[in-house]
Amino acid sequence: QLQLVESGGGLVQPGGSLRLSCAVSGINLDNHAIGWFRQAPGKEREFVSASSWIPGTTYYADSVKGRFTISRDNAKNSVYLQMNSLKPEDTAVYYCAAGHPNPSDYWGQGTQVTVSS
Repeated sequence: QLQLVESGGGLVQPGGSLRLSCAVSGINLDNHAIGWFRQAPGKEREFVSASSWIPGTTYYADSVKGRFTISRDNAKNSVYLQMNSLKPEDTAVYYCAAGHPNPSDYWGQGTQVTVSS
């Protein structure tokens, strides 16, 4: 059964860090792109970061570049998003996605990230 399950969200103070995880089952990540997207209240879903199936190829939205790092462990069929220097504007529901050629075919249910003092 194809499934993407995010975890690791929560409440963090501005400047803090969180690491999101996405456990993937039912597809082989070796030949799929993976990505993270987010949706804040009242806003459209937006791209955060992606990793191509080509090793070492990653993409970031300008708003998170230098603060967030995407990674994958194909052996564990898992995807990660390390988020540092978090800001209140990073507050959103974060979604993991996978697909070929773009990470848009399969989606997780989302995990809430709230950055607030």
